[in-house]
Amino acid sequence: MSDNEKLDPELAVTDRNERSWLSRLGPGLVTGAADDDPSGIGTYSQAGAQFGFTLLWTLLLTYPLMVAIQMISARIGRVTGKGLGSNMRMFGPRWLVIVLVLLLAVANTINIAADLAAMGAAIHLLVRGPQKLYVVAFGVLSTIFQICVPYDSYARFLRWLTLVLFAYVAVAFVVPVDWAQVGLSVIRPRPQLSGDYLTMVVAVFGTTISPYLFFWQASQEVEELRSKPGERPLKWLSSLRAYRQIDRITADTWIGMGVSNGVGFFIMLTAAATLHAQHTAIHTSADAAKALAPIAGQLASLVFAAGIVGTGLLALPVLAGSAAYGAAGAFQWRSSLALRLRLARQFYSVIAAATIGGVAITFFNLDPVKALYWSAVINGLAAVPVMIVVMLMGTSRRLMGKFAVAGLLRIGGWLATAVMAIAAVAMFFPW
Repeated sequence: MSDNEKLDPELAVTDRNERSWLSRLGPGLVTGAADDDPSGIGTYSQAGAQFGFTLLWTLLLTYPLMVAIQMISARIGRVTGKGLGSNMRMFGPRWLVIVLVLLLAVANTINIAADLAAMGAAIHLLVRGPQKLYVVAFGVLSTIFQICVPYDSYARFLRWLTLVLFAYVAVAFVVPVDWAQVGLSVIRPRPQLSGDYLTMVVAVFGTTISPYLFFWQASQEVEELRSKPGERPLKWLSSLRAYRQIDRITADTWIGMGVSNGVGFFIMLTAAATLHAQHTAIHTSADAAKALAPIAGQLASLVFAAGIVGTGLLALPVLAGSAAYGAAGAFQWRSSLALRLRLARQFYSVIAAATIGGVAITFFNLDPVKALYWSAVINGLAAVPVMIVVMLMGTSRRLMGKFAVAGLLRIGGWLATAVMAIAAVAMFFPW
């Protein structure tokens, strides 16, 4: 032990895991990875297939904006020891919180349906068989897993599941890519003013910055807090211990959102290098996997399809769980994935309802493109007011004390909110 550690026990490291930078990644990494769900993969694939490399700049622009709003959400959870829903209930009018949570739940349920449909189609592509049966199996498996598996094991499983995303990075190096053209598109982007192009820009922004991610990361910080004996909300800790946690949140969020946007970048790049070059039209992530086979080879197609299943398994609990955390906060229910079913029936009932609702929607043969559209519309309606409330809470001295957000992070959060407001208005603009 060093002299500094003897003088200040808070500097001493007693847990080997605390020395590992990998073990310090958690809520931010899982949240970022869950953003690349099958619906997101479909959006990025459409963008690349339709516009080639010309939209790659969008994922570079959204990266710092996404980091800012996610980091503020995570800080609110860790500083106060409560999720966004609970803080919103105490901070603003209850009717507004209920409306926002209902919008979140509806959007997430539709998103779950789109993801399940894509997962069923991907499994069918891999092993054949009945797609609807796969949809039901994935829905049931995800619900049981969240209810029955202890939180520590569950969180560890989700963390390792993020590795599946690197399949999309690998695919990008299998297909032929004009890297010089990629570099030029990134360094000197040439945005178009056509209606289709601007609509796709809005879709990418809406896919990348979504309300369910804010609720999930904040709530997972609270879960991490509860899972460690002796831990308390940061506002009750000494400055040294508190700022060590803030540093962890900062690193976790930058890396997690970097994984999210980096993988999205490579998905768009792969579609641009293959599908756009062949003038292949697609609508879903499963369409992209099928279309890759004759162009990039069967292996690339199968890896792409397997990635859809893996990312879906990661995203389903985040979508259902974020809706449950939001509802629990709005209605003052007990909420934690560490609680048994009998202690948090309402919380788990929302998880089950959102997942079962998503399964049910797939049986109505809803057009996957329309499902993605309506999910994006509802997310767009909810994102801006949620972000405004998050920023007001994050910068509030009354709520956050000395940890109120300031400086560049505050500017970044409001800038992200402004960009999403413009995107939400553009969504309804008659191009």
